[in-house]
Amino acid sequence: ENEFVLWDSELTGFGVRVRPTGAKSFIAVYRTGHGRGGLQRKLTIGPVGPELTADTARKEAKRFLGAAAKGDDPALDRTQQRRELSVAHLCDLYLAEGCNTKKPSTIRTDQSRIERHIKPLLGHKRIGEVLRGDVDKFLRDVAFGKTRCDVKTKARGRAIVHGGKGAATRTVGLLGGIFSIAVARGLLASNPVLGVKRYPDGNNQRFLSASQLANLGLALRKAAEGSNPSAIAIIKMLAFTGARKSEITRLMWSEVDFDHGCLRLAESKTGPKIVPLGPPALELLSGLFLERDAEWVFPSRDKRKPFTGLEKIWDRVRNLAGYPNLRIHDLRHSFSSMGLARGNALTVIGALLGHSDVKT
Repeated sequence: ENEFVLWDSELTGFGVRVRPTGAKSFIAVYRTGHGRGGLQRKLTIGPVGPELTADTARKEAKRFLGAAAKGDDPALDRTQQRRELSVAHLCDLYLAEGCNTKKPSTIRTDQSRIERHIKPLLGHKRIGEVLRGDVDKFLRDVAFGKTRCDVKTKARGRAIVHGGKGAATRTVGLLGGIFSIAVARGLLASNPVLGVKRYPDGNNQRFLSASQLANLGLALRKAAEGSNPSAIAIIKMLAFTGARKSEITRLMWSEVDFDHGCLRLAESKTGPKIVPLGPPALELLSGLFLERDAEWVFPSRDKRKPFTGLEKIWDRVRNLAGYPNLRIHDLRHSFSSMGLARGNALTVIGALLGHSDVKT
């Protein structure tokens, strides 16, 4: 069998090329110069797949065909770009165009991983030079501390980078997303991150048993003496709801719905979100509501901002409980594990936590 092209009914010159092997790629066909005397060019936009949808490919084709109509040669330009585009420049392109659906906090984390790990180790390479073996080496280098550093970032700021297997695994995941832009634009035929075996990310497996949670409750009562009441209440709410830290620390009274027993968050990591409240959480909020004197549920001492000193008090609480390595986020894992132990379905637990994908 020969290859053939299925042409788009909306955009002339745009189609899907089907190889004899069954492989499919979006293409754009145009002529250089003017009229039929120009040289015909066939430009591969990228492979058909989840990283490149028909709508996205059509937009790219419009851009190429529009440039050709002005007398440019997109195929020649892209060959030059493939030859010259570095991983560092691709990272900048990702931050400029590939983060539109991400939350600001996630983008800041991506920026940090790019600046502290990806650019120092791979930034100088041309994108076409990066092979799976390079990504394997990058994974090991980050895991074993090659990018470890302690640098001053501003007047009173420091960036302390340890590396480690968890950081390596998550950064390689980010690298795969960055390279997917190059694949989607037809600058690369395949993503060099695909097939790289990463370290298990064990951070997401830590949770407390019922007796350990009770022990944490005793530690909270001890820590309450001399501590900011907002900090103790925040920790309790995190344990009662399974919410993310930022969802509770920045909670406003306008988002608390006592009538329906829930929080109606205007913004979260996954967008607007409803957090159901059980009796302990409602009782805690009701007591605070009677004495409210700020728009924030958990205000700072001057009432003008939300409370921000949680980590220091959390460190005291976890040491009193005898769990010095317990993270605040582990309260969220503990909440979900309790639901699983009670027999709740994964879809129910996912909905309570605000996950859209049951695999999460």
